[in-house]
Amino acid sequence: MTKTDNPNWSPFGFETRMIHAGTPPEPVTGARQTPIFQNISYVFYDADHAASLYNLQTFGFLYSRLSNPTVAALEERIASLEAGRGATCCASGHAAQMLAFFAFMEPGDAFISSTRLYGGSITQFGKTFKKFDWHCHFVDFDEPENVRKALTPKCKAIFCESLANPGGVVTDLEAIAGIAEEAGVLLIVDNTMATPYLCRPFEWGAGLSIHSTTKFLSGNGTSLGGCVVDSGTFDWAKNDKFGGLTKPEPAYHGLTFYETFGDLAFTTHAHAVGLRDLGATMAPMNAFQTLLGIETLSLRIERHCQNAQKVAEFLDAHDLVDWVSYAGLKSSPYHALAKKYLSGGFGSVFTFGVKGGYQMGMKVVENCELCSHLANVGDTRTLILHPASTTHRQLTDEQALAAGAGPDVVRVSVGLETLDDITADLDQALKTAAEQTKKAAE
Repeated sequence: MTKTDNPNWSPFGFETRMIHAGTPPEPVTGARQTPIFQNISYVFYDADHAASLYNLQTFGFLYSRLSNPTVAALEERIASLEAGRGATCCASGHAAQMLAFFAFMEPGDAFISSTRLYGGSITQFGKTFKKFDWHCHFVDFDEPENVRKALTPKCKAIFCESLANPGGVVTDLEAIAGIAEEAGVLLIVDNTMATPYLCRPFEWGAGLSIHSTTKFLSGNGTSLGGCVVDSGTFDWAKNDKFGGLTKPEPAYHGLTFYETFGDLAFTTHAHAVGLRDLGATMAPMNAFQTLLGIETLSLRIERHCQNAQKVAEFLDAHDLVDWVSYAGLKSSPYHALAKKYLSGGFGSVFTFGVKGGYQMGMKVVENCELCSHLANVGDTRTLILHPASTTHRQLTDEQALAAGAGPDVVRVSVGLETLDDITADLDQALKTAAEQTKKAAE
């Protein structure tokens, strides 16, 4: 699907939508910035109005676990940026992944996922989901045929990251979407690392797009959140795999979500059932701060990518660095895919391998002074991490290597500081770590 045949495509430019979408002036006071509606419940006009809200016959606000005006404004904005039909914001990126699968997975069902994921996602899919009797088959998406071979009758979805964390791996979305279409299953794309500014998965055939809004959408390390965006174009009734949306829902007197709400079926279900029962609600304050962050998204991503390109080139030429995995480098095996799927830059999170292995990797991050050693990405600040000893430490050695988080790997999320200051800090950290490693070996 391209933007010209996407029914949710807007004539307004990206920058206009990132500032205005979902946030007209507040009608009562005229406040131009969306207020923080820090409240729990909402007054009904009368008994009939209350009943119609609870029966899903009327859209509106009844309880903030399900929906809140500030959160709803953020949902509309993110949906607009992704050219989606609707969105559901929640407490975190992990909560968004749970909501995405919760709508259609049943005990015994399966889905296929890329091996190249954030380590926490691998743990969630491979271990926690098993408690629901949901089964994830991890395969290498670099060869799309691996995905086709892994399909089983119980498979309902395919999951990948558009720009994978931590290694900056770019997924061939069009090829994977073709396999999903042939199999009649849903393609879910985590678009956190790319953001809608660089990549729009619905243009390539995805049915759902997921974000950890904690990262680039918020952009300043203050606000946890997640979001599931629905393309509105997936046919939930194409087969019998998606009964959660196509069969009568007992909690709503036999209402069928897809028959009743059409292209808003998933979004309505995610609020009325997912948030109602899982309770992973986004805080209004976090929604407010994320709305503010999105207002500068394009400007920040442009500078993030500019700095990252230069930092990657600097590290690629450094004597103490063995390799750099960044799609912006022409030597990257993902460079061609990145030029196809990413517009405006190659992202700002990538990995590099240090000469000296595990101990050297830990010492590099410990010796950084400007770069912050912590487990986050997408901040205005440059952040650095040794995944093997932190975010991916729960994985087996084989899983960590497959995810791009081997013992020598250092992940950097390049920020908005002065470029020379970033490279100077990385240079001194590498040299200091090499000296310490040498002394320790003597």
